[in-house]
Amino acid sequence: MIRVLVSSCLLGQPVRYNGSDAPSDKKILSQWQREGRLVNFCPEIAAGFPTPRPPAETVGGDGKMVLLGQAKVFEDTGADVTEMFVDGAKKAYSFSKNKNVRLAILTDGSPSCGSTYVYDGNFTGGQVPGKGVTAELLEQKGIRVFSEDHIEDALIYLKSLEESDAQNEK
Repeated sequence: MIRVLVSSCLLGQPVRYNGSDAPSDKKILSQWQREGRLVNFCPEIAAGFPTPRPPAETVGGDGKMVLLGQAKVFEDTGADVTEMFVDGAKKAYSFSKNKNVRLAILTDGSPSCGSTYVYDGNFTGGQVPGKGVTAELLEQKGIRVFSEDHIEDALIYLKSLEESDAQNEK
């Protein structure tokens, strides 16, 4: 069975920087949960961040630039937490690989999980197109990432993976 990695906060776990969650009421997630497809993960918790924690944003680019060493992730306190974000991304990939994950639903905007945008590093709410560190690493490793606003697209992708797998088994 193809598994789907989901940001823990989307499943109601209070792991976000401010100690809150961001639950999704999408019926598709409920269906996948009943089917046993979902595996939840928070790369920031896995990296050792506490909850709550200071907000963090990417400065100088997005997750791709962070992985290339050309951008960094800072907390609003000024602390450089880049290595912890990279560590969390690596742990998310390792976890996903062990669970047969082939797609992910991650929380958009996060410096870890953003899949269409991240915040611009000014801590003023400004956004830039791009991916978070975890989303970028997963994509580089062949795990397709969708935001919580694109779960329907993820369902279509999952069905295409299943059809392809069925064809390959023939």
